[in-house]
Amino acid sequence: MGRRRSFCIALTAAVVTVVTTSVVHAAGPSTAPASTAGRAMLRQLAGVNFISTCRFSHRAGDDPIVFPGLPGVSHDHSFVGNVSTNAFSTLATLRGAATTCQRPGDTAAYWMPTLLVNGSVVEPVGATIYYRRHTLAPTQPFPAGLKIVAGNSHATAQQDLRVVFWNCGVESGIARSATPPTCPGTRAAGLRLHVTFPDCWNGKSLDSADHHGHMSYSERGQCPLGYPVPVPAISVIFRYPTTGGPTTTLSSGGPLTGHADFFNAWNQTALARLVTTCLDALRHCGRASDHH
Repeated sequence: MGRRRSFCIALTAAVVTVVTTSVVHAAGPSTAPASTAGRAMLRQLAGVNFISTCRFSHRAGDDPIVFPGLPGVSHDHSFVGNVSTNAFSTLATLRGAATTCQRPGDTAAYWMPTLLVNGSVVEPVGATIYYRRHTLAPTQPFPAGLKIVAGNSHATAQQDLRVVFWNCGVESGIARSATPPTCPGTRAAGLRLHVTFPDCWNGKSLDSADHHGHMSYSERGQCPLGYPVPVPAISVIFRYPTTGGPTTTLSSGGPLTGHADFFNAWNQTALARLVTTCLDALRHCGRASDHH
């Protein structure tokens, strides 16, 4: 009898294990790397990137993603990269314009809400824009004309620091924070606002009604269900000639409302080459030339 009971318990445990395993796999890809090799690959990705450095271009109360065709309707934005970005921008107009970026192939448009300190506008010196790989699967270049908004312009509480944060640069020794710190200097240790964009695309839409829904963030090297296309993870860092402090805010409504917009108007050949030779080759290219 004891032997039979032990057999039944063992059989029940086996069935539970099989059913549990089936449910996990039916739910889609696991958010955890599947193997030791996967974890090792994620460690390798830590230094994989290429960088676009862009000077400040101009300011305007325009937003060609959220308010296309409506000049002056948006809160004030500070633009880097494409010099022509305005409420009427299209892929064609952006492609035909110049750029403030050191990489001539980067004619994309990047913008953030304008910074104010003591009620006065502080224009950024420029932006450092990291293109990274966060997925185990190889990345694909952004499709031409893709539009993305990252961060929440209506936030009233701290945003996820993996998406939006302030700091004073890596050399300052000041930790990232949800609100603007008081920085020790105005150059190498001046105020910075960081915004990281999602890196998984639904493969269908160049935009969505809320400008977020066609994109998602990867988790532990995997894109979630419904977002099968890994794309570069952009981190836009605006650099300001100010120490910041408690009177620092944003034109979008407060220091917690950090967000950024990206309109892909890259030369697609130059972008594809960088994705292939840097991100998918697991190389740290940094600011090295794309030769275009």
